[in-house]
Amino acid sequence: MRGHDWEGRRAVTAPGSDVIWGRVEQQDFRSRVRGCLLGGAIGDALGAGIEFDSLAAIRAAHGAVGVTGFVPAYGRRGAITDDTQMTLFTVDGLIRAHVRRDTGAWHPPTDVHAAYRRWAATQRDWGPDERKKDDGWLAHEEWLYARRAPGNACVTGLADDRMGTVEKPKNPDSKGCGTVMRSAPFGLLVGWEPALVFQLAVECAAQTHGHPTGYLAAGACAAIVHALARGESLDHGVQRALAQLATRPGHEETTDALKRALGSVRQGMPSAERVETLGEGWTAEEALSIAVYCALVAEDVQHGLLLAVNHGGDSDSTGSVCGQLLGAIHGETALPPGWVAELEGRATILELADDFAMEMTQGPALHTPAVSSPAWLARYPRA
Repeated sequence: MRGHDWEGRRAVTAPGSDVIWGRVEQQDFRSRVRGCLLGGAIGDALGAGIEFDSLAAIRAAHGAVGVTGFVPAYGRRGAITDDTQMTLFTVDGLIRAHVRRDTGAWHPPTDVHAAYRRWAATQRDWGPDERKKDDGWLAHEEWLYARRAPGNACVTGLADDRMGTVEKPKNPDSKGCGTVMRSAPFGLLVGWEPALVFQLAVECAAQTHGHPTGYLAAGACAAIVHALARGESLDHGVQRALAQLATRPGHEETTDALKRALGSVRQGMPSAERVETLGEGWTAEEALSIAVYCALVAEDVQHGLLLAVNHGGDSDSTGSVCGQLLGAIHGETALPPGWVAELEGRATILELADDFAMEMTQGPALHTPAVSSPAWLARYPRA
């Protein structure tokens, strides 16, 4: 599978190229973007305090049903982890890619890689360097400078400035869930062609994880979110992802994992034990499978998220991906308000979500090759 000719697709992928944004459509899209990012962060925070615990240990500490809300992690309730951190920088990179389009440069994987490198700096530096104006506003958020158990492949894959590609990936044997947990934002590119969304997520996943399952699961996650953001059902989104996967070498593990999630829906009442038959979520395909299953059987957002975190595995990542799916389906107003109120970084997440929605729907009013908003370019520099 070769890298995509992004420059050749520049005109097709311009925001708004095949979408007419009326007021109602803009409001619906913004609600789904907010829901996706906030929902993912809530799921991340719900699982953060039990990430490394067995199901028996979770029940011993929190009761027979497990956690029913936030528990302390990293010194507070509602704390997010590296899953949300990297998701936010994915969004930042996608906005920067669209802003840089005016310069004639159009290679979104490079812009996302630069954003991931800015995230990597938050894992090693004491705080933001205010002298680096080209870093943009997100990298200057002090609260993001915190190590929250980042995945080894993510850290090592971004340790130098060489960008991993599908042909020459970083960590060629890694298929950890660090690809899936950060890839939902690619699916929010609703004006893009589905195949292009899948491909971009794949290429950006290969920057840190080179095993086909690692990057194809990321592509599948993006494809599912893309369908949801367009108002399609979750089942339809999974079918779209399966169709995309079928054309890719090395797809079998991801395809089988999604099919197991679909099959589990018909096997009885949802339970933690049934979730655990899908795996522990440490690998990309298992995290995606668990998240999809929990979202499919969810009675509401709260039920789905608690099911997604109460298992003996990578609870924050499965919770995060499930929250992204449910948030994209239902929008922000379906999220439990008590959890939203207590969530770490809520203001930043909302600000970034609204910026992304505005760039996707009103980008031409913010910047053109001739005239641009100085405030917008200060937030998302072209350099």
